[in-house]
This record gives sequence, C-alpha cells and structure tokens, in this order.
Amino acid sequence: MMALGRKSAPAGGAHGGEPRIPADLWVLIAGALLVALGFGLVAPVLPQFAQSFNVSVTAASVVVSAFAFCRLIFAPVGGTLIDRLGERKVYLTGLVIVALSTLATGLAQDYWQMLIFRGLGGLGSTMFTISAAALLVRLAPVEARGRVSSYYASAFLIGNIAGPVLGGLLGALGMRIPFFIYAGALLIATAVVAIFLREGRRRQPGDDAQPPMLFSEAIRQARYVGALAGAFANGWCSFGMRVAIVPLFAAQAFDNGARIAGISLACFAVGTATVVLFAGRLADTLGRKPLIVVGFLITGVTVGTLGLVHNEWMFIALSVIAGMGGGILNPAQQAVVADVIGKERSGGKVMASYQMVQDAGTISGPIAAGLIVDKVGYDWAFAAAGAICVIVGIAWLGLPTVRPADRVTADEVNESDDPSNVPRESGRRGVDSSL
Repeated sequence: MMALGRKSAPAGGAHGGEPRIPADLWVLIAGALLVALGFGLVAPVLPQFAQSFNVSVTAASVVVSAFAFCRLIFAPVGGTLIDRLGERKVYLTGLVIVALSTLATGLAQDYWQMLIFRGLGGLGSTMFTISAAALLVRLAPVEARGRVSSYYASAFLIGNIAGPVLGGLLGALGMRIPFFIYAGALLIATAVVAIFLREGRRRQPGDDAQPPMLFSEAIRQARYVGALAGAFANGWCSFGMRVAIVPLFAAQAFDNGARIAGISLACFAVGTATVVLFAGRLADTLGRKPLIVVGFLITGVTVGTLGLVHNEWMFIALSVIAGMGGGILNPAQQAVVADVIGKERSGGKVMASYQMVQDAGTISGPIAAGLIVDKVGYDWAFAAAGAICVIVGIAWLGLPTVRPADRVTADEVNESDDPSNVPRESGRRGVDSSL
C-alpha cells in the first residue's frame, strides 16, 4: 500500500502511472536496433560468402555455428569482466570487437580467415549482449522490467525483419558489401552509446554495497533454475530449430520450399512482434509465471505439430502462432532473471550463465534434431522439440506465484540517494520478485 503523503511512487510516472523509462535505456534500445539491422544484413549472404571459397555445405555451416560457439565459451569471461570493469565499458568494447571482426570477415581472402574472424565476432557479441542485459537489470524501474525487456526485444525484432530484406538487396552489389555496412552500423551504435549512455556511479570503499551475485547464490532460487530451463528450451526451439531445421523441412515438404521457409521465418518474427510489447506489460501486472507457462505451452504445441503439416498455409499459420508463444514468454523470462539479481548488486556471472544455457540450446537443438531426422524423420524431431517446451511450461506451474502487488522489495524501491524516497509497504515480507 502506498504512503498517502507521497506525491508519486518512487518508480512511477508523474501521476502515479506507469514508471518512466530512463533515457539511458532508450539509448540501449536504439543501439540494439542498429546492431540487429546490421546482423540481419549479413545473415542472407554469410553461407553463400563462405561457399564462394569452394568449400562444402558443412564447412559453410561451421562458419555460422562458430559465432554461436564462441559466444558460448566466452560467456563466463564476459560475466567476470562485467563484475570487474562495469557494464558500460564491456558493452562498448564488445561492439568495437564485433565491428572490427565483421570488417575483417568482409576482407577475408580464404575460408580459414573468414572462420577465424567470424568466430572472434562471437567473443565481442557475448560482451555486449551480457552487458546490455545487465544494464537493463540495473537501469530498468523494478515495476517496468517486463515492459523494458519487450521494448528491447522489439528493437531486435525490427532489425531482424528489416535487415535480411536490405541484406538481400545489397547482396546484389557484392557479398562483401553487407559486412562493410554492418561494421559501420556497429561503429555508429558504439558512438551513440558512448555519447549518450552515462557512466554509472563507481562504488567507493565506504559504500554500503553488496558484492556481485554469484551463480552459486542464484542457482539456489527455484525461479532462476526455471529461467535456465526455459532459456535452454527457448534456444532449442525458437532459435535452433527455427533457423536450422524449418528451412530443411520446408524444402522437402513443399514444392516452393525455399520461398515457404523464408515466409515462415518472417511470419515467426511477425508473430513475436505482434505480442511482445503487450506481453511485457502483462508481465509487470499479472506477474511473470502466467506469461511463461502460457508462452511455453503455445510454443510447444505449435512447434511439436509443424512436422505433421503438409499444407503451406497451415505451416505459415503455425509459424505465426509459434512466434507469438515466444513473444509471450521472453519478456517475462528475462524479467525473472532481473528479479533474481535485483538492482543493488552486479550480476554479470548470473546473466552470463543464463546466456550460456540459451546458447547451448541453440547449438545442441539443431544437432540433436538432425540426428532424429536421420533416424526417424522430421515429425519426431519437431515433436521432441515441442515436448521440451511443454515440459518446461508444466514445470513452471509448480513454482510459487507472487502477487503483482508484492513484487517490489524495500531494498529495491529505496534505491535513490534522495532520503524522501521511502520504500513502499508490501503485502508480504521478504518478497523480492514476481513470478
């Protein structure tokens, strides 16, 4: 219950409405849009550029996987760097590394140069991805974490939808051109963030500040374990299966397989875009748990039945619905990790572990699905992926529910140096998140 003498809530707007999004977060969202646009530019031409060095399809696929693999192995180091150097420095350094590696990839003269340079880009990608997530945790108002996550995700969605279209057009000018433009977009994003994102206040020796949260602390919380399980399932289905297996299935199931695969991927993104902003708001009002459960059940059922569909329109419709499932669950799931870390502690290692698990699902999902396809067919591969999502959704039903009104803890609300920023009273004591 709010104190009646207060003019406004600590995190609220001018009239007690939705919490205002800080300017620093809009800077991060703008940077995310530029990064996603650039990534989308190179996505359509990357495999073809690799094959231009007269290598096999498998070798060309390795170039694509190298980026994700390097993200995975470097994630623990990225988390440590954030705890030691701060999010802003790691974010900017990561953007510069990806920009330089992308430029070098565009200048590569043989396959091995391209493979090495592309892999180095994965190191930088981990740095700015984890640091951006940590900044979102630290800067977002507690009562707007779901909304902020949805805005950030929307920026990536817009870039991922528009980027490949522009990349396909630019590819006609030469397969190296998109890489040069992507490098330029990353440098612009670096400049925008460096100029407009303020340096966080450095801790002083006398500060009453808590040490960075360790993974061993976070893993004791059931909601974080649930978030890790969700990250793996989401990486398996929404990233790995969608990008690697859906195009292959479409090619063998439909006459115009390549066209249907492209439409399906675009519709998946459109489905996510249609619900992600609304889902972010619901995560802040209804709580995290309902959105995660519903999102995983929708994703699991739709992905699980894709392998049984041989009608083009039904396949596209299911792709839209599967995308909506991902859009429903993602803001809530990211908000759960933010709730675990809180605003008063650094959580680079906790955030890095979450990203690692999702990358592990993204990498292992297509490999396992490929083995299943070779043994028993596409229908079983999609069914297995769908079952993983359904199991995670059902598992989340067993986690405790926290009422939205109990979301904010006293220590998180009392985050300002202003002595008038007194904490709100909560319906329960000791509650620090919303599930």
